[in-house]
Amino acid sequence: MTVSIFAGWFVVTRFSVTRELTIWDITALRFGIGAVLLAPTVLRRGQRLPPAAWRDGFLFMLLWGVPFVLLVAMGLRLTTASQAASITPTLMPAFAGLFAWTFLRERQGRARWLGYGAIVCGLAGLVTAAAISHGAPDPAGLVVLAAASAMWAVYTIIFRRSGVTPIQAAALICVWSAVTFLPFYVLLGLSRFGVASLGEIALQALYQGVLMSGVAIVTFNRSVALLGSGAASAIIALVPCVATLLAIPILGEVPTALEGAAIAVIVAGVLLASKPPSLPATPSSKKGRRP
Repeated sequence: MTVSIFAGWFVVTRFSVTRELTIWDITALRFGIGAVLLAPTVLRRGQRLPPAAWRDGFLFMLLWGVPFVLLVAMGLRLTTASQAASITPTLMPAFAGLFAWTFLRERQGRARWLGYGAIVCGLAGLVTAAAISHGAPDPAGLVVLAAASAMWAVYTIIFRRSGVTPIQAAALICVWSAVTFLPFYVLLGLSRFGVASLGEIALQALYQGVLMSGVAIVTFNRSVALLGSGAASAIIALVPCVATLLAIPILGEVPTALEGAAIAVIVAGVLLASKPPSLPATPSSKKGRRP
């Protein structure tokens, strides 16, 4: 469910940021509606969180709230939906594995490292194929999308160790994002709702506010809690496969044969990277073996 919603998000967001609405409108819809839907889970009587959870939530917001959405939206304006959907979710598991190994000393195992390598190689193939077909991508677009990917990876690692539930984390991200962003959005007059069609506003309100903030964040957090940050992050690398297919009928962006081959490499990498790392053999498991 998470992969399906995220994949559609890249297509739906690019649809609007290249037309009437701006990245500011998309961000306001996503976190404004998300805050209204999810705030009761952390603010109602009997459900209020301790100050430490709110501090964690503010950090979550910095990593996967307003800054993340603005970076991805900026990258979407500078690249294509398929390129953005390929770079950000595809690099994220590689960053997550690297950060967990470097800073937390978490053992990854040979299969995962091979998977991360395949994912990165597949991504390189996608970017190369896109450059051949549509021209070289904007370097600034690649940089901001990679930065967003690194932020997302750090979030997956920190969230699992925070003790906050999936729905509480989603609510905290939306509430903190709304509190910090909406006042500037209103005071600076950034809205372009007056020039957009009602149909486009309704589409973005449903997708950004309900599906992304109300469903996808919760389901992704739940997957991290169930699978661990490594496996959950690896499965997110499937987003470009789904987004590329969705971009064909909606945006008219048809992948080439090379792009299709690169996606197949990414899928193979996901299968490897989502495997749990093998544990070292214990003394009891070696019992009875000849030296």
